[in-house]
Amino acid sequence: MEPMMAVPPDANERDLTHAGSIIDKAIEHMMGQKINSLAIASALLGGAMGVLSRTLPDDVVVTILQNAIESVESGEMRRNAGADHAGEA
Repeated sequence: MEPMMAVPPDANERDLTHAGSIIDKAIEHMMGQKINSLAIASALLGGAMGVLSRTLPDDVVVTILQNAIESVESGEMRRNAGADHAGEA
């Protein structure tokens, strides 16, 4: 597991925005290649799970997933569908 280091909050926000922008471009590229949206989403989710599993304890990963489930169940994800939310956590 990669050690977690103290990072200045502005660096975290900057990294999150940068990573979100890169992901948005990758998604645009894959959509342009006519890759099925479910395949894109599954690959991104699998990659994200891999990063989380390598860098965080299991209980933290579970908490993140529970928060995601709550967002889906509450309708928050559906309300935000279609909007650009790169870099939001």
